[in-house]
Amino acid sequence: MKKKWKIPLFTTIAILLLAGLGAATLLKEKIPPNDISVTGNTAGNLNNHGLFAESGGKVYFSNALDGGSLYSMNPDETGYAKLNSTMTNSINVGGNYLYYYMDNASGGSGVGYAIRTYGVYRSKLDGSDSQCLDRTASITMQLSGDYIYYQRYDNQNFTKFYKIKTDKSGQQQVSDLIINPASCYNGTIYFNGTETDHYLYALDTTTDTIYTVYQGNLWYPTYHNNYIYFLDVPADYRLCRYSLYDNTVEILTNDRVDTFNVGDYYIYYQKNSSTEPALMRMGLDGSNPETIMDGNFENINLTSTYAYFNAFGDETTVYHTPVNGPIDVGIFTPEVLKASK
Repeated sequence: MKKKWKIPLFTTIAILLLAGLGAATLLKEKIPPNDISVTGNTAGNLNNHGLFAESGGKVYFSNALDGGSLYSMNPDETGYAKLNSTMTNSINVGGNYLYYYMDNASGGSGVGYAIRTYGVYRSKLDGSDSQCLDRTASITMQLSGDYIYYQRYDNQNFTKFYKIKTDKSGQQQVSDLIINPASCYNGTIYFNGTETDHYLYALDTTTDTIYTVYQGNLWYPTYHNNYIYFLDVPADYRLCRYSLYDNTVEILTNDRVDTFNVGDYYIYYQKNSSTEPALMRMGLDGSNPETIMDGNFENINLTSTYAYFNAFGDETTVYHTPVNGPIDVGIFTPEVLKASK
């Protein structure tokens, strides 16, 4: 009789051990909830490929001198740390985690690059515990509360709008529309139509319902302090702002604008001109425009200390200038580090 009871006893012990390990794993991987007001990055940065993001006294950035690998540094460009060795963009920060799009398709060689690594990823702030949340191509992504909203692309369904929870659960398609989630404030995503019109719409992330805000013809809406900054499509893409308070529109510049980014005190924008193209900045109300650098530039990303940008077609040489102080353009030369083991 004793021998007959040994197998069930050992089996029971094994089951309890496995259950304990499983519970410990679930507890370890549980992602703390974010408040609905948490967003991963600014609209201006994400509309310029999300190459820089700042949170908690740290700047997380795609190091152009190291194949776009993910790094961190202090806002004054000291204290560099390498977080991964793969081209990274659409950088978001929320709580103790980073969320980003990673793709090694365009860089690197050797055994580590034999298999393409790409998708929407999550890692801790030091780059550890990197996990793929969705193995898919993604154009733009934004963290809103506990969900990542992103443009998901595949060869069969093309671009659809999805969301997935930060713990990798709850993935679902939100809309068939091509929605740019870059502009998000307090759980509301502001975006322009792309099919029948270019109206300003809002998506309430608590219910995923969409409603019309303003029947304009606009592109790249960017929320900042109760205004929506946007490109006025029928007026040669001049830069305007729409007041959510009194529903009025102000013209900020009649320059044709290729791309822009709104900071705390200045708007940085690329002036499109066949004779005098230039990177410009002006006050939030369009006052005091000034030239930062002559030429064509792109990827304007802002932190609390610097504005970063590169010449069109040259993503390796990155320039910077104080974001709020006097213009003083220099070349950003971050350290290139070996990956930590």
